[in-house]
Amino acid sequence: MASEDVKTSEAAVSTIVNLAEEAKLAREGVKAPSHALLSVCKSLVAGGVAGGVSRTAVAPLERLKILLQVQNPHTIKYNGTIQGLKYIWKSEGFRGLFKGNGTNCARIVPNSAVKFYSYEQASKGILWLYRQQPGNEDAELTPLLRLGAGACAGIIAMSATYPMDMVRGRLTVQTEKSPRQYRGIYHALSTVLREEGARAVYKGWLPSVIGVIPYVGLNFAVYESLKDWLMKAKPFGIVEDSELGVTTRLACGAAAGTVGQTVAYPLDVIRRRMQMVGWKDAASVVTGDGRGKAPLEYTGMVDAFRKTVRHEGFGALYKGLVPNSVKVVPSIAIAFVTYEMVKDILGVEMRISD
Repeated sequence: MASEDVKTSEAAVSTIVNLAEEAKLAREGVKAPSHALLSVCKSLVAGGVAGGVSRTAVAPLERLKILLQVQNPHTIKYNGTIQGLKYIWKSEGFRGLFKGNGTNCARIVPNSAVKFYSYEQASKGILWLYRQQPGNEDAELTPLLRLGAGACAGIIAMSATYPMDMVRGRLTVQTEKSPRQYRGIYHALSTVLREEGARAVYKGWLPSVIGVIPYVGLNFAVYESLKDWLMKAKPFGIVEDSELGVTTRLACGAAAGTVGQTVAYPLDVIRRRMQMVGWKDAASVVTGDGRGKAPLEYTGMVDAFRKTVRHEGFGALYKGLVPNSVKVVPSIAIAFVTYEMVKDILGVEMRISD
């Protein structure tokens, strides 16, 4: 009995000590490990939901963009946004508009989750380092610091999920008439690994990373900076009760998406073309009917840029820009607003500088 009483007393003391430590951490503004883990999970869930919702909403435009980026210039099948969407509908039906979206969601949900969470953590880290400099003790995040945090988040998320992006690109461009038919994510990934080797799943990674720095960096920098400016300046009476409405936040996200995608778009075109290199049926898949089988060969990113401009002109670097612009504005806007709304529902703190 005595030993049991001692054990009970020790357990009680341990519980009290743990509660005291958590109380101390709370007073110091530090979250207890269990609370911190829950916050991380909530942030990842919010980012994943935001990515899945936003990409599914614009899936037909995403597929058309990729088809325009890689189609053979000698066999034009997709000539503009409206015509391209009508052609896909006529030749492949409703399902054709969403081909590759399952793979895209399988990629974008973890990508978006990691990206949003990485941005928050990178922002905190960069702000902490910035405040260590003399005279910056009370500094807040500037557009440049947000650009850096967004670039870090983009690189981490892109690298972590790139094989899925590469597979998604190939699934997206194949049509009913293509000689090679990937049956799904697993079949495509296993076929690429077997026929082209492990390095093939990272084809186009370099231009992707270079492109994601201005794209994601500018997205976050423009969005957060616009929000801060609107909250402080309160122009046109659009700020109510110290909060921005959904419409205003959508507009901020749209502006951020427009700036980011315009700057980084040529690198996205090169990435897609490099992803097709080494695929023996790539030329047939791109044209969709087996004609014009010019070999798709690039020795690297610079070579891809040079050959694309030489054979198709500078405008080829912006193929698919129109549907991408139509797509990216609502996509980025929906992603940011969905992320913030889900975090509000889950009760996660939003401010980076706190």
